[in-house]
Amino acid sequence: MKKIFTLIALLAFFLGAKAEEVVDVEVDLTTVTADTWQHGWVDENNALPYLSFDSDGLHFHNEEAKSLRYEIQFQPFPGVSNLDNDASYTITIKIKGSVAGGVDAFFSGSSAPGTMNVTTDWQTLTFEGCMNNPNDQYFANSGSILIQCGDYVGDWWISYVKITHEEKESSRPVEWLQLITNGDAETAWPEWSLEKNDEGINVNWRGDRAPEICAWDLTMGTNSGDTGADGSLDGRARPYPATIEAEEGNESNHVFAVHVEQIDKIDDDNSIQWSNQFWIQAPKEMKAGTKVHLKFRYKAEKACKTNTQIHKQHPSDYLHYVGIGDVSFTTDWQEFDQTVTFSDAQGGGWSVAFNLCADSSVDTPQEPNVFYFDDLSWEVMKLDEGWFVASSNTATGIEYDYDNATELVYDAGEEAYTATVGTKGKKDTWVNELMISTVRGENAAFKGATIKPTGTIKTDDPNNWLDYTAGSQYKIKLPAAGVWQVSVAPNENGNGGQVLFLQVEGDAAKEAIAVVTNTTEVVVNGLERDDLSDTAQGDNPQREEEGGAGETWDNQFFIVANRALEAGEVTVLKFKYKASKEAKTTTQCHGEPGGYIHWGAIGDVNFTTDWQDFEKEFTIPNECDGKGMKTIAFNMAEIKEACDYELKDFQWYLKYDEEGKTLENLINETGSDNFYVKEGAGTTPHVFGESGINTVVNNGKKTSTAIYNLAGQRVSKDYKGIVVKEGKKYIVK
Repeated sequence: MKKIFTLIALLAFFLGAKAEEVVDVEVDLTTVTADTWQHGWVDENNALPYLSFDSDGLHFHNEEAKSLRYEIQFQPFPGVSNLDNDASYTITIKIKGSVAGGVDAFFSGSSAPGTMNVTTDWQTLTFEGCMNNPNDQYFANSGSILIQCGDYVGDWWISYVKITHEEKESSRPVEWLQLITNGDAETAWPEWSLEKNDEGINVNWRGDRAPEICAWDLTMGTNSGDTGADGSLDGRARPYPATIEAEEGNESNHVFAVHVEQIDKIDDDNSIQWSNQFWIQAPKEMKAGTKVHLKFRYKAEKACKTNTQIHKQHPSDYLHYVGIGDVSFTTDWQEFDQTVTFSDAQGGGWSVAFNLCADSSVDTPQEPNVFYFDDLSWEVMKLDEGWFVASSNTATGIEYDYDNATELVYDAGEEAYTATVGTKGKKDTWVNELMISTVRGENAAFKGATIKPTGTIKTDDPNNWLDYTAGSQYKIKLPAAGVWQVSVAPNENGNGGQVLFLQVEGDAAKEAIAVVTNTTEVVVNGLERDDLSDTAQGDNPQREEEGGAGETWDNQFFIVANRALEAGEVTVLKFKYKASKEAKTTTQCHGEPGGYIHWGAIGDVNFTTDWQDFEKEFTIPNECDGKGMKTIAFNMAEIKEACDYELKDFQWYLKYDEEGKTLENLINETGSDNFYVKEGAGTTPHVFGESGINTVVNNGKKTSTAIYNLAGQRVSKDYKGIVVKEGKKYIVK
């Protein structure tokens, strides 16, 4: 049933450049030092000892090849936030080496890493790919480039990196809107914002008017309420509007000053990084996809580096550890001037927090320091606000026109915002896909502010109101092409609401069909986990030598859909299961069996020796968008011992509102084509009931030729199982 509401606009901003080429990342590494380096991720033990900076840029030096390229890996710079899944990206890298060789580089999460062929002369390498093409190298759901180079011996340098994508030109010019006031610190704070209680703690830092303050600070020993001796934050100091002072040597100008006298300690070895903080605060929430033009001037009495975070509505209400990168202070004024995009993880943030004690490894409290900020500016793009719908027809070639999206108009009788898409009597205007947004005026902005309905869309049920939530870049698949009426009724608090779809005319929708049950009894004879040791590479341990624990994916079961699934599709999975002993299995999303896409699927499945019934509603994760996800993989070597797993009576279908019905069964009613197994380290996935082994070779002789397992990982010469050597597959006994 629809809800009565008061409209509160669900604003979200996402700026793409007006020009066709949008620059997402551009870094001149010849201007970077170790102190000013803003990277994505670097393990201090795994990679940092091999990296430095000189006049040629980022310098890598390695004197001894590692067995596996993963043994040295890192992200050399922050990546692209809020990737556009429909866009085609280009990576440009200028690189040279002391010797010719290969260095792998790709967007983290890609199952198909690309190789940069390094030469002894400077060369500019260019790589292109589309997010929605799972076969493209370098491109996956992460916008951070991961470099792996453990097998490279010598030196290489990267001097320049650029990532761009093509974007349809918007029809209206960019106009920025300033959100904060008093960013120049020339006006004293209102008295209400400085009010204290009997304990000397600010009473309005969480108040409704708090967003009126654009700058806050917190200093231990000054703002009262020191942290407890055990490191708990129960008695922690509370933020105050940042101190406003006349600038030394320029008394006519005022600045925000944060006087750091001490840092609080957890123990003898670790300081609390956030003991002293400064916030630049916006007066409203930034949705995922919001593009913020952030500017400010900054300096300190002593040079140091700080890190930044994103916080929620109230200062010190932590949201996400990634802010705007590390900010290195010097004793001279510098200007920060960047356009940053709030990622999905940062969505809901209101402020950028500066941790003014960024070194968490110091043995003694840092020396007192004073940090200065001035001319704070927080701008977002000026857009039409309300409710808008854009449409397409994937069958006839009608493309989305975001700039001219149809506005939904308030209908008092329906108590909803309503619009009709397509023209009655004109079949060439029929659509089969929609995007509903809260803003209009720029292509990427529209896509970043879309909503995601839950439930089954029906063609002719006026009571079929579906709940919705925010869903960046979400495309709504209609049950049939036609002319459609769309109605949106937001909740009173502006957090979600309900949406209704009614077909005015068009093709008939699919008829619901009965859910089928495949009664194939699958048995996975899980072998004892391989005893090769784990050489830990982050979360991806690799086999190296005997004496270890093998891999959790040495034994696997795969249930494979008849087609690639799209992010947001809601499915239901059911089966019966038991094992010869109690055992836990973890699950992942794959493309084809063995083609890893995402770590999360249906969660853990805990087997017992008795038959159990498994049933779960499984929504295809956003991380699988456009990646050709077809398979749920069960890792059946979570326990080391050999174990026989049995599964039967499978159902996997699209969720439908009527019990026992669906619009599509995702697996066949008979046969085992939808079920793959992998039994033992080094074996390859194959259809249950068929052999996955074609060639058997006894190979007892030693060889210097590199060998790889089926995952493409280099392995020891003593590795047993299926290997790839000189492009051919063998079984080594």
